[in-house]
Amino acid sequence: MRYGEAMTIKPLIILPDPLLRQQSKPIEQVDAEITRLADDMLDTMYDAPGIGLAAIQIGVPRRMLVIDISREDEDRNPVVFINPEILKVSDDVSAYEEGCLSIPDYYAEVERPASLTVGYIDRDGKKQTVEADGLLATCLQHEMDHLNGVLFIDHISRLKRDMVIKKFTKAARAKI
Repeated sequence: MRYGEAMTIKPLIILPDPLLRQQSKPIEQVDAEITRLADDMLDTMYDAPGIGLAAIQIGVPRRMLVIDISREDEDRNPVVFINPEILKVSDDVSAYEEGCLSIPDYYAEVERPASLTVGYIDRDGKKQTVEADGLLATCLQHEMDHLNGVLFIDHISRLKRDMVIKKFTKAARAKI
């Protein structure tokens, strides 16, 4: 948490909100507004609790995501990825049981490239690259999909996906 500031937890956008299907726009420059957004995203992600969050999931269609895959018994290790892009992916694939803060309480096994290299800008405005495998690789790909309007359920069978969308659409109607 930031020193001397209250946490800012934003409401999460939940399926079937059409905003989740929107393409996010690149961030032109890293300024105070962007670092404040990153802090709000981290506060929201930790509160959820989750290990990754894309800006679109709090209603901001910008190409930014935050990730922290540290375990509960470890110190937090948040990373802010601004305008991330995949530079290289492995031919090997791995399957993980994925979930999503925007699709609460639904999990499915998704196959993705086992490792990848991602270029991005950090919260200080510096260009970085990261080589990721395991959980970090999966999380990065999941969150980067959000920036392109893709959800993890798009990687499962059409039948299962349609059932999930129907369930969340029904639940959303019941709240109105």
